[in-house]
Amino acid sequence: MQIVGLTGSIGMGKSTAANALRRLGIPVHDADAAVHRLLRSDRKLIAAIESAFPGVSGTDGIDRAALGARVFGDPAALRRLEQLIHPEVRRSETAFLRRMRASRQPLVVLDIPLLFETGGDSRCDATMVVAAPRFLQEQRVLSRAGMTLERLATIRQRQSPDGEKLRRADIVIPTGLNRQFALRILRRALAVLRHPPPVRRGRRRRET
Repeated sequence: MQIVGLTGSIGMGKSTAANALRRLGIPVHDADAAVHRLLRSDRKLIAAIESAFPGVSGTDGIDRAALGARVFGDPAALRRLEQLIHPEVRRSETAFLRRMRASRQPLVVLDIPLLFETGGDSRCDATMVVAAPRFLQEQRVLSRAGMTLERLATIRQRQSPDGEKLRRADIVIPTGLNRQFALRILRRALAVLRHPPPVRRGRRRRET
């Protein structure tokens, strides 16, 4: 089974690419969606987060806006939160991969926002990065409710520079023109992935 890691900086079109992959019949594990689900329904995790950050939980689980306000701009608090959440997301990913192997899926995608930053690329056979010009990224992100240039700058500080992502990517999906163009590139990439060349020297994937 081929495992492809999908990533890209904020506002680059990663979610759009992931949805396109699903429509093309490729199973996708969305790390962000897993986090949202866990914050709503995983009682053990909710209790641990409430213990670390009192006042952020309610009847519907974790209040993500309240939690975000507690950790945004506070690297130590963010690290504490990630230490609680990341192991649970990995368990969700592992269960997904187990199901996909059992159903003999030939190709799956792991949608991970901080793929390179967390070493997630080591679990993949190939990496796919979505990219767009910086000005377009800013237009997309600043159109979101509550987003400011200051918040965008803080988020960028947590993410690898775009140039670094592009250097490490096996496949780049440009999203700066239009969706049809990006979809054509995505289809071509899938054709290559379904008939891959020998694994590049130095790329090793740990089985989960």
